[in-house]
Amino acid sequence: MSISSRLSANQSDHPGEGPPPKRPRLVGVDAARGIALIGMMAVHIFSLYNEQTDSVSWLAAVFHGRASALFAVMAGVGLALVSGGVHRHTGAQASAGRRGIAARAAVIAVVGLTLGLFWVDVAIILVCYSLLFVLALPFLTMGIRQLAVFTATWTLLSPAIAYLVRPVLYEAPFMAVIDTDPSWTNLADPVALLSSLFFTGPYPVFQWLSYLLLGLLLGRLALDSVRVQLWLAAGGAAAVVAAQLTSAFLLNGLGGSSALLATGEVDSGDLAEWDNRLLLDVSEVDQTTSGWWLAVGAPHSGTTLDLLNTMGSAAMVLGLCLLLARVAGRGMLALAGPGGMTLTLYSAHVLVMSFVYTTEIEVGENLLFWGQVLVFTAVGIAYRVSARRGPLELLAFTASKAGRGPVSLHSPSTGSP
Repeated sequence: MSISSRLSANQSDHPGEGPPPKRPRLVGVDAARGIALIGMMAVHIFSLYNEQTDSVSWLAAVFHGRASALFAVMAGVGLALVSGGVHRHTGAQASAGRRGIAARAAVIAVVGLTLGLFWVDVAIILVCYSLLFVLALPFLTMGIRQLAVFTATWTLLSPAIAYLVRPVLYEAPFMAVIDTDPSWTNLADPVALLSSLFFTGPYPVFQWLSYLLLGLLLGRLALDSVRVQLWLAAGGAAAVVAAQLTSAFLLNGLGGSSALLATGEVDSGDLAEWDNRLLLDVSEVDQTTSGWWLAVGAPHSGTTLDLLNTMGSAAMVLGLCLLLARVAGRGMLALAGPGGMTLTLYSAHVLVMSFVYTTEIEVGENLLFWGQVLVFTAVGIAYRVSARRGPLELLAFTASKAGRGPVSLHSPSTGSP
């Protein structure tokens, strides 16, 4: 079998997105997933702050917050594709699809809770990822207009609701915050675990549902259309610019930064430190006492402007990958290969980082990053060319297939977009 025919035959989907679609999957979709994986690895490995120059690395601006958001948006795209794409499934087929996705989410949650037992300086996304899969189930049969309304509404309102809820969670009787990655041990305190997963953790599911909804919306579009691809690239870029300019105007032009600095979390005289935090880390800034927090567009702040910024960059990357795939063809294999088995490779990356972290082995950042990139790329290409699923993808697919059960061929299966 030739390489090109094997690529067409490879129908396995990203973290549990089986059963495979009936037509060749868009290479650009997997390439975007590959970029998300590499970006998250870069953020985990490289120092985002240069103490010698007292400046934030360019990696923070390019990948921090954006890679994980792209990861989540592409999950939504994958769910849309396996539930019919442009012609969404309805009836018995949609019900079977929901059962399959729920079973797949359970596998991802088990993997995430297990990885959480390892000591590693990485915020593991998988348990949040699995919850997003479950929360997306009611939206799978929605049309494009409904999805657009829900996506816009949730992106606008969920950060404000989370802002009102967080202070309650920090106070008695809840005191519901965990400082570690979610693991099996946290099941003993479900209130704290769910509070952290939904509102106070690095990947707040409550706001991050916006990413899944956007992905579902994008996956319902004709992604093989040049016009759609151009709109994704241009519209995504415009959203990024609009979010950043709006945040800058609110914080600097209308006094939002002064109000937030007045909380005492950052030295009010050190504007350079404040600017660095806006690019790098706002986790220690008070998020409960000033409504100006909602004007922040910093990575992982979970505000509307943060969501708009990172959703825009995700759409832009997807559009560019789809456009590039039209001309590059098999040249995209270096990204699409690992992008087709990200559950396995992401888990392997966490284990590698845990080994390095716990053994305190002196490994240079470049060697640690590029070593993993080269190995994961080779593994991804090998699996894709051989038309095989990765180990964890196979496990998720098997669970999904079992969860789906038999579906009547005479049941209505598609609906209008």
